[in-house]
Amino acid sequence: MSPLKGPYHVVNTRPEHFDGIQALTQLVYPGSPPWSKAQLQSHLDIFPEGQFVVVDDDTQVVIGMAASLIVWWDDYKFTENWTSFTDAGMFTNHDPEKGRTLYGAEVMTHPKRRGLGVGKLLYNARRALVEQRGLLRIRAGARLRGYHTHAKDMSAEQYAIQVAKGTLNDPTVSFQISQGFHILAVVEGYLRHDPESLGWAAVIEWINEKVATPEDWSHRDPKFDPQG
Repeated sequence: MSPLKGPYHVVNTRPEHFDGIQALTQLVYPGSPPWSKAQLQSHLDIFPEGQFVVVDDDTQVVIGMAASLIVWWDDYKFTENWTSFTDAGMFTNHDPEKGRTLYGAEVMTHPKRRGLGVGKLLYNARRALVEQRGLLRIRAGARLRGYHTHAKDMSAEQYAIQVAKGTLNDPTVSFQISQGFHILAVVEGYLRHDPESLGWAAVIEWINEKVATPEDWSHRDPKFDPQG
């Protein structure tokens, strides 16, 4: 891979980014299979405006990626896993006619560029897309990446509560909370073979205040309230 150098910007994913996304996946998830080109092409065929990459301006290396689709949340249960929400990563369950929820299937950042604003660019792009389309919210399953270091001492729900309150830091979820997300629930078996989360994920949500009603906030569990 080319060395990382300079400034960067976010653009919608194009086929010429596929090799870079696959290389990035292997850095972020070593030992796991990368996104296939069939999956990535399916994303572009189905919902091109929901797919983003951050590219290094000097080297054109892909240093960040986000993939998403629109779902009608009532079609799913909170306990369903990543495979169900994404139709095995193909996004063929994308439902722009009924759906009001942008489902975040993936966000990843080059390990050497973390803490430099790459993730913020991706989340800003997603929020802008939600507002442009008048969607209600973003939801995602956020793997509890740091849970393996605490699993002997507490349940996954107890860990998520401590992360929500800021008394524990999770490498993934704490950042998402800083981006305005709220934990709704904790689910088992989201990414079954992930050694860091042990399969556990937090269902997270960001609400578009421009279209939300008071009822849209009522489902939030106060035990995950940072102020609780």
